[in-house]
Amino acid sequence: MTRSLCTLLLAVSILLGTMAPAKAAGAPCHGSFVNPITDVCWSCLFPLSVGGLAIWKGSRPDPKNPSFPLCACGSPIPRIGISIGFWEPARLVDVTNKPWCFPNLGGIRLDPGFDIGGGHVQGASQVGGKAQNSSQWQAHYYVYPLLYWMEILTDFLCFEQTTFDIAYITELDPLWQDSALTSILNPEVALFANPAVTAACAADCVASTAKLPIDQLFWCAGCNGSMYPLNGHVAAHVTPVEASRLVATRMLYKMHRSGLAWGTMGSRALCSKYLMPVMRKQQYRLQMTNPTATVKGRYACAPLGATTINPQTGKSYPVKGEDFGYLVWRKRNCCAL
Repeated sequence: MTRSLCTLLLAVSILLGTMAPAKAAGAPCHGSFVNPITDVCWSCLFPLSVGGLAIWKGSRPDPKNPSFPLCACGSPIPRIGISIGFWEPARLVDVTNKPWCFPNLGGIRLDPGFDIGGGHVQGASQVGGKAQNSSQWQAHYYVYPLLYWMEILTDFLCFEQTTFDIAYITELDPLWQDSALTSILNPEVALFANPAVTAACAADCVASTAKLPIDQLFWCAGCNGSMYPLNGHVAAHVTPVEASRLVATRMLYKMHRSGLAWGTMGSRALCSKYLMPVMRKQQYRLQMTNPTATVKGRYACAPLGATTINPQTGKSYPVKGEDFGYLVWRKRNCCAL
């Protein structure tokens, strides 16, 4: 672990230690800081490619890379570089039903001084004689440029050179609390509220599990459910792991729709990031960090929408295993000058 990372973790620990514990009654928050040595699936960095050639294939599927190995960036005199592609651990996402609970920050729970952002894990209601289970979650979005912190390659411009930051907290977002208000951000939701369109998500489920999600079916979150609404309300709660992965996926999409997350894959990203209001699902992988860090196996950092039937086994458990944290792996195509 580098000196800068140790200093950062120490500063965060001191800051959190000075915060008053939450006074609100309720279940305690659980979690742990992400250990970059033991809690990160470092094999998720691969495949590593130069142009369209994979020089380190790895065991996981990879979206299409720019085919030509050379690239040029800058003006008026462009500089020639090499087109490379890799996966970077770039963001963290908390998913919890306990407002102001931060699993990836050691399981602290803040007290903002007012009641906002409450939710429930699984509530049963009778509709037409059939039980319906739903859940409501909060999410937090962190900037987490791990490769830059660890100085794996110095002066490598393709790494995001920034600092740790809590970039978004849904407890303060009224659009996250109300599905009707959320339609302001995604008015196209009315086009996908029919059985025929929903049935198409079965194909995305199969594709996400076998290889990569289908970007054209942007309203689908594969096996996890529907991408809409872009908030924490899960209308069909099956398991906590599946619901939390769905909410983490929606959080990523919400960041893109809000202009807070940009495109980093494909030929357009070689010289700079670009606006991507309709998120390409193939750009991301999710790796669980809390309550159980998954660091081995093909599904350690599964594509968005992949099945959770096998990967969820033993990953969620009562009391201390109900708050979730995810490390977001982002596909990066870059012109290395």
